[in-house]
Amino acid sequence: MPDFELGAVQERFADIVWAHEPVASGDLVKICEKELGWKKPTTYTVLRKLCEKGLLQNLDGTVSSLVSKEDFYSAKSEQVVTESYNGSLPAFIAAFTSRNKLSAAEADEIQRMIDEFRKGEGK
Repeated sequence: MPDFELGAVQERFADIVWAHEPVASGDLVKICEKELGWKKPTTYTVLRKLCEKGLLQNLDGTVSSLVSKEDFYSAKSEQVVTESYNGSLPAFIAAFTSRNKLSAAEADEIQRMIDEFRKGEGK
């Protein structure tokens, strides 16, 4: 997957598209006006930039994603671990849990994921 460097505004816009896709570009303008306070030219400028990056597409006035929300945020998470922790998931988890306490339910969910991975059910 390409490396999508998005600013906070572009990411918020992508979230709106993911929540409403497929969406007519005119309806997207109305949604962005309501949720972001944007005018039509701003919506189309950001849309064009995200289409150029290969994240979204605007075909015949219908806007949809080329990359799913799940794939985007998964890649973004991998990038953080790679760039900030030399690709070490244990180092990331150690840093995260040193400042944020896990609930019992979160610890159980992580353990379930590990168990599934060890059984060969994980990716």
